Amino acid sequence: MAPDRLATATAATTAATGTAGTASTGTATAAPGGLSVAGRRIRFWGTAYTFLILLTGTNLPTPLYKGYEARFGFSPLTLTLIFTAYVAVLIPSLLVVGPAADAVGYRVMLVPALVVAAGGALVFALASSTGWLFAGRVLQGVAIGAATGPLTASLTGLEPDGDRRKAALVSTVATAGGLGLGPLLAGFLAQYAPAPRVFPFVLEIVLLVPAMVLVLSLPAHQARTRWRPRRPEIPAALRSEFATSGTACFAAFAVVGLFLTLIPTYVATLSGSKNLFLGGAAVALMLACSATAQVLGYGRSARGLEIAGLPLLAIGLASLAVAGNVSSLALLLGATVVAGVGQGLTFLGGLTAINSGAPADRRADVMSSFFVILYLGVGVPVVGVGFVATRVGLLTAVQYFAWGAAVLCVVVLAVLARMARRAEVR
Repeated sequence: MAPDRLATATAATTAATGTAGTASTGTATAAPGGLSVAGRRIRFWGTAYTFLILLTGTNLPTPLYKGYEARFGFSPLTLTLIFTAYVAVLIPSLLVVGPAADAVGYRVMLVPALVVAAGGALVFALASSTGWLFAGRVLQGVAIGAATGPLTASLTGLEPDGDRRKAALVSTVATAGGLGLGPLLAGFLAQYAPAPRVFPFVLEIVLLVPAMVLVLSLPAHQARTRWRPRRPEIPAALRSEFATSGTACFAAFAVVGLFLTLIPTYVATLSGSKNLFLGGAAVALMLACSATAQVLGYGRSARGLEIAGLPLLAIGLASLAVAGNVSSLALLLGATVVAGVGQGLTFLGGLTAINSGAPADRRADVMSSFFVILYLGVGVPVVGVGFVATRVGLLTAVQYFAWGAAVLCVVVLAVLARMARRAEVR
């Protein structure tokens, strides 16, 4: 989700304004399936809870990877491959289930997704070798891929006042919250509770029970479109937005992937501490700053959010690289805060821009395609970092990544600024 996943989407996440860059509260719509406003409100926040818990579960392994590495004897490259196995199955799941959910109904897709998520947690709880970790990540990827499009689209449809911008905010905060809560919770339990590699995943299964109850209460299927197997297709009106906002969010979620996979080890290397909670807390700090930035950015234009977020993301990444050179944990934490704020603003802006133009009958399809970009950002660069780390060491590999991602942010920022100037001239 993206990141331990994800993500991201994940993923993630939905809704926005009726016109990119223009504030709009939307208008109240008739309750689907005969739901009252109160019923929609309960299901709206219940859907957000479901998204939060699913993403929390997929990120529970983050602070545990160092222990798995020592216990099972695998390399940093294998670690990144374990992480990327999640993305490798998540993306096909997004592409198949997004269009299918629009056709057969969100509830039909979400029930098995929750069952598979519980299965992934169980596999991690029982893990006795590296193969179990791969299997657990695959199950988690299938679950998040199946759930992301339907959940983000459900939030849009269930928002009591029909306010797409509020639905976008809740979606992105739930995404960042789940990405951050997972490492924080697992790090705390691994450091201070018994059975550190079992208890976090048992807790995840318990927390999925009320989510299943909520999903079973969602409105029954109302046909939106016919489903057929097809390749990803972006509506013509959204292609330009996908090129810019998609690239910006790719960079933003590449940072999430780095933090979820390697930053706990990076923190341990700089600090000399073996405290698992510290590594998880660093990840949670970045994502907490992301969520806070999204709340503070609520109501601003999509383009303005991206233009504000990208330079902060670049500065945070550059500071992260410098922190390794000077072996400064304090600078690393400062970089974490700045990068988190930049990531949150960029993510919210990109999501808002994309969803503003998504056709109602293809909303889950479009959002699933957008999350493919996010999760590619989560998974692909991290594999490169893991490969480089086996050759030059973790600190140097992270620094290469940070500088490269910072340059990408500056390039996208220049393109967006140029587009904004052209729009003003018109």
